[in-house]
Amino acid sequence: MSVRERLTDALYGLGWSTVKKLPEPVAVRLGRTIADTVWKRRGKGVLRLESNYARVVPDATPERLAELSRAGMRSYLRYWMESFRLPAWSAERVKGGFDPKDLNHLTDGLASGKGVVLALPHLANWDLAGAWVTTKLETPFTTVAERLKPETLYDRFVAYREGLGMEVLPHTGGSAFGTLARRLRDGGLVCLVADRDLSASGVEVTFFGDTARMPAGPALLAQQTGALLLPVTLWYDDSPVMRGRVHPPIEVPETGTRAEKTSVMTQALADAFAQGIAEHPEDWHMLQRLWLSDLDPAKGPS
Repeated sequence: MSVRERLTDALYGLGWSTVKKLPEPVAVRLGRTIADTVWKRRGKGVLRLESNYARVVPDATPERLAELSRAGMRSYLRYWMESFRLPAWSAERVKGGFDPKDLNHLTDGLASGKGVVLALPHLANWDLAGAWVTTKLETPFTTVAERLKPETLYDRFVAYREGLGMEVLPHTGGSAFGTLARRLRDGGLVCLVADRDLSASGVEVTFFGDTARMPAGPALLAQQTGALLLPVTLWYDDSPVMRGRVHPPIEVPETGTRAEKTSVMTQALADAFAQGIAEHPEDWHMLQRLWLSDLDPAKGPS
């Protein structure tokens, strides 16, 4: 393990061990202070965030983009402060921390016994939404996690999410899809963050006027298992409660090849994501390159 990897692991460990013990107002102020400090340094992540926001809000002035990126970093650090503290939250605090609209799409889908795939972009705090599902709805679910470096950091994330009631599968290794399909055929719930393709072999979609790649998994799982595919978008307001919306099901086209159906469904997913992101751009935590025209073909996503 490199020095940088050891330092990264140690910092995350410090966050989970220390931040969760802070009083909530102190944690909120700390997150905002860190966000503002990072934003002022205008590093690589902040500049990429600003560049991505320029796609979402194409008529924004430089001043408006700077305001958005500052708000975006504050939202991003709110996500981290909440995530570090989630393991210490009471069940009642988790239940009261999220208020989703149109929840009937999810509850009706689960009641049907068909299985449900929830697909989300990197908006607000998807971990909190997941903890709310396992706590408030008392519904376990399965998700997939990117293998992080160092391995000890990946292990921390898996333990953290399993502690919130999630079953976590590794993104690499090839067996995740089959396990997810089995869970869905048993009438279970699968939740996937799906606005950035990590394999470089995803589905090309039109996203805010340009081409990006998004993973095919959600659409393929819905086709193969008969599960409902539901987009979910999240956002913060000025309250301690995160808001969200469960969008209507994305239907499987009646005609076309599997690839054609997957393309149509993934585009519909991208459109739902775009709607939520356009309404709350500052809560979209995309600090990486996403659009194909921004990617280095030799390196892929970064």
